Amino acid sequence: MLFRLHKMVMTAAAAALVGGFFFGRDAFSYVATAAGRMKDAVRNSVPVDFEIERARKLVKDLVPEIRRNMHVIAQEEVEVERAERQIGDMEAKLEKDKAEIFRLKSDLSSARDTFEYGNRKYTTDEVKADLAHRFERYKTHEATLASLRDIRTARTRSLDAARQKFEGMLAAKRQLEVDVENLEARLKMVEVARTTSSHHIDDSQLGRARELIADVRTRLNVAERMVNVEDKLQGEIPLEAPTPANILEQVSEYFGASGEHVADAK
Repeated sequence: MLFRLHKMVMTAAAAALVGGFFFGRDAFSYVATAAGRMKDAVRNSVPVDFEIERARKLVKDLVPEIRRNMHVIAQEEVEVERAERQIGDMEAKLEKDKAEIFRLKSDLSSARDTFEYGNRKYTTDEVKADLAHRFERYKTHEATLASLRDIRTARTRSLDAARQKFEGMLAAKRQLEVDVENLEARLKMVEVARTTSSHHIDDSQLGRARELIADVRTRLNVAERMVNVEDKLQGEIPLEAPTPANILEQVSEYFGASGEHVADAK
């Protein structure tokens, strides 16, 4: 295996050297052009139905990526809901802490020296220390609430972007499926057209029948003309000629008195 690989490398190197010797600087251009033509020739030699099937497989392979986007969307939705719950809990806690701070502040505003909370008495210094502790904790929780709100905003934007990408991928996948079906239908039409054009319809019998009918029609036309010519040669008056409207007057005028004489002799 190593020997064969070494041989291929040496052959390619020799071909490059020979090309460089004959073509000089243009050697790479010749090689690139030849490679491009070879690539086009190989691509054109692949059957169209195979390419359509490959396109259908590529579209089908989009399903895992779509599922990954679905998982991302579901995860972001869970995180946004979690942030919403945290924000709600933190807001409720801050409201409670704020009310307690105001209560301690109001109590310290009085002139008392001791204060009783939960059946236990506290000095002014103890209440002040507790108020300071509560106030610092409140500010910390307030900052945490602001951070949670920022996180919720960021996750909401990320969720919207993921949803848009998901919808775009679904729309693109549906369009690609329609395109593949259209290509397959067009291929079938081309195949049907090729099959139809490959069938040779023998119309020689039809041509002979038409030629015979035309010949018989010609012979009948000639026969009819010959009959008319023979009638004219015999000198007979064509009986089909229209009778003049004044035929009685013409006869009387022609025969005159002789016509009357003939009638008397009878």
